[in-house]
Amino acid sequence: MMENLIEREKIDYLRQLVNRARRVVITCHLSPDGDAMGSSLGLCRVLRNAGKEVKVITPDSPPKYLMFLPGAEHVVVYSRFEAFANKILAETDLIFCLDYNDAKRIDLVAPGMLSSPAPKVMIDHHLYPDNFPDLVISHPEISSTSALVYKVVSALGMLRFLDQDAAMAIYTGMMTDTGNFSYNSNDPDLYRIIARLLDKGIDKDWIYKKVYFNNSLNRLKLNGYAICEKLEHFPGHKATLITLTRDELNDYHYQKGDTEDLVNRTLTCPDVVYSIFLREETDYIKVSARSKGDFPVNKMCAEFFNGGGHLNAAGGEFHGTLEQAVERLLEAMPLFDRYLPE
Repeated sequence: MMENLIEREKIDYLRQLVNRARRVVITCHLSPDGDAMGSSLGLCRVLRNAGKEVKVITPDSPPKYLMFLPGAEHVVVYSRFEAFANKILAETDLIFCLDYNDAKRIDLVAPGMLSSPAPKVMIDHHLYPDNFPDLVISHPEISSTSALVYKVVSALGMLRFLDQDAAMAIYTGMMTDTGNFSYNSNDPDLYRIIARLLDKGIDKDWIYKKVYFNNSLNRLKLNGYAICEKLEHFPGHKATLITLTRDELNDYHYQKGDTEDLVNRTLTCPDVVYSIFLREETDYIKVSARSKGDFPVNKMCAEFFNGGGHLNAAGGEFHGTLEQAVERLLEAMPLFDRYLPE
């Protein structure tokens, strides 16, 4: 059951850390998504309601479609306020590491976070957590870090500090990390949490519209172009690939979040088992992967793209050209045919 998930010794230690702390910093991964922002802002609100001074630091700017979340406007963006963020990290009493399993996932924030004398607590649902934190609460079987944060708050006996704003953030993280509860979402506890968040007064339909009905015309045109002109189908491997160059992104005035759901689109086709999206960034290729059934895109990303993730949702990076990244994927495809369904 929900309350018994986390070891009592860990909860007792975390309670001591929270009780001793006056100033708290919450960090999350580069290019924060709905789960990173939802878990961070949800926990931030709970701790502030408990009387703590809390700052959320993100490595770079959150996407615009998540700026409706309460507290998002107060996030400290490291790439814009490096000196201020480092000062906060150095002077804080406690650091939370949410929705990432390795310090490299917070990019330039990592040196300041690791050198801070404050104890560090990881709350995450990705495989293979690193051992840099003083306390690790890692449960890859949980569909989102936001849901895990709710369970931690519940185990700490702090649900009285979880108000409507915190509930909105946590629900958003749970919703976005399950594709609106369309995958990794068969755990009955997930819906028990949703019921309790609804009791806090959130409007789940409004949240859905804020996240998914937030398209610009440029975003629609970019996604239309990607599907119409850049989609490749590999029927022998039951896979699809979409690539977008930096010039193509610029042609459609790309903004962060504009390709957020693109990798999922072809999974609606019955004969497609997995989908790969390669997006050219300034100095690397961003890899996004999704799959159905038991096909392990996390294993593919770990072995070929310096990444990882979950069975059906993973990502990584490739340091080279877009053409080289495609060649790398073509090398991987035959090796993973053994995971395809009959």
